[in-house]
Amino acid sequence: MLAPLSWQLLFLVFAVLALCAEDYYKLLEIKKDATDRELKKAYRMLSKKYHPDKNQGDQTAHDKFVAIAEAYDILSDEETRRIYDQYGHDGVKQHKAGGGPGRGHDPFDLFSRFFGGSGHFGHGQREQRGPDKTATIQLPLRDFYNGVERDFSIEKQVVCSACEGSGSEDGQRDQCTTCQGHGVVIQKHQIAPGFIQQMQMQCPKCKGKGHTVRHVCPVCQGNRVTREKEEYKLVVERGLPRGMRITYENEADESPDWQAGDLVLEVHEAPPEIATKGESDKTKTADGTFFRRKGRDLFWREVLSLREAWMGDWTRNITHLDGHIVSLKRERGHVVQPGQVEVLDGEGMPVWYEDKATDEFGRLFVEYFVVLPDQMEGGMEKDFWALWEKWRLKQGVHLDKEAGRVKDEL
Repeated sequence: MLAPLSWQLLFLVFAVLALCAEDYYKLLEIKKDATDRELKKAYRMLSKKYHPDKNQGDQTAHDKFVAIAEAYDILSDEETRRIYDQYGHDGVKQHKAGGGPGRGHDPFDLFSRFFGGSGHFGHGQREQRGPDKTATIQLPLRDFYNGVERDFSIEKQVVCSACEGSGSEDGQRDQCTTCQGHGVVIQKHQIAPGFIQQMQMQCPKCKGKGHTVRHVCPVCQGNRVTREKEEYKLVVERGLPRGMRITYENEADESPDWQAGDLVLEVHEAPPEIATKGESDKTKTADGTFFRRKGRDLFWREVLSLREAWMGDWTRNITHLDGHIVSLKRERGHVVQPGQVEVLDGEGMPVWYEDKATDEFGRLFVEYFVVLPDQMEGGMEKDFWALWEKWRLKQGVHLDKEAGRVKDEL
C-alpha cells in the first residue's frame, strides 16, 4: 500500500509544480500552433524588452529575460516542443534527466546568437530604432458603421529565419581582419607636401559589420534579412473615424542592427460599390451604397414623383447599413417641397470614443428630390391646366408681383 501511495504523492507534487510553472506559450505571447517564424519573432522582441542591460536593477525583468530564453530553448527544438506539448514542464525535466538532448543555452549566449556581440548591450549604449512604416487600407462605409475584424498582409523586411540574422549558414562569424571588428577604417590622403588628411570610412571588406562569414546563408545571401509577407488583424470599432491611424508596435521593417519601428495603418473609406445580387448578407444591400457620411451624421437622398410630393400618401422603407429598416412616409395631403430636408435623430453613425464604448448615434439627414414628368398626354394636360387655372384665379399668388418685378412691355 505504501508504494502506490508514494507514487500518487510524487505525481501530485509534479502536477503542482507544473501548475506553478508559467506556460511557455503564454510567456512568449504566442499561440500553441505558432510557427518557427512567429516563435523567433516573439523571442527577438521580448528578449530585447526585458534584457537586464535595459532594465538595470530590475530583478523581475532579469528573471523574465531568463525565463523567455528557457521557453525559446525548449520550443525551438522539435523534439522538446513535442514532449512539452504532451507532458508539460515535468516531461521536459524527465527527458533531460534521462539523457535527452537538453541544450540549456546560457540566456546571454542565446541572445548573442540572435544579435551578435557578447550578449549585452554595453554600458550606456542605446539601441538604435528603425524607421516607422505606413500602410493604408480601404473599407466600405458599412464596416465603419457595424465594426469589423479584417485580416490584411504587408510585405516588409524581416530578419532571415534560416540564419537568425547572422548571415552565416552555420552561425559562425569571424572578426574582420581589416577593421579589427570596428566596421570602419582610417584612410590617409596626402593633399599637399607635408599635409596628410585622415578620413574614417566604412570597411570595404565587411561593409561596416565588423565581421565576416565563411559560409554565406543561402536564403538571404548573407544579407541577414529577407522580404516576406506578414499577416495582421485589424479591429475596426463601430463609428471609427475615417483616416484613423492604428499603430502596431515594433512591426515595421526588421534588422538585426536595430529595434523595429512601428507599423502605422491608415484606415480610409472605400469608394461606393453596389453589392451583387447573389450576396445573402442583408447588410450588403444596394441602399447601403447611397449613404454618405460626415462625422457622426449620415446623409441620404430620396426621390419622389410629382404626385407623391404634391399629394402625399406614400411610404418608403430604406435598409440601413446594419440591415434594420428606416421608414419614411407622408400622409395624404402633406406636401414635400423640392430640396426639403428631414432630420432623423439616432439614425446616423455610432458615436466613437477612444476610451469608452457608447450607444450614442448621430443623425440621418434625408433630402427630398422631386422628379417632374418630361411630358403629359393631351387629356391629362387639359385637365391639369383647367384645375390650376381655377385654383390660380381663386387664390393663386403671382410671383412676379410678389417679388416687385417690372412687367415686360415688349
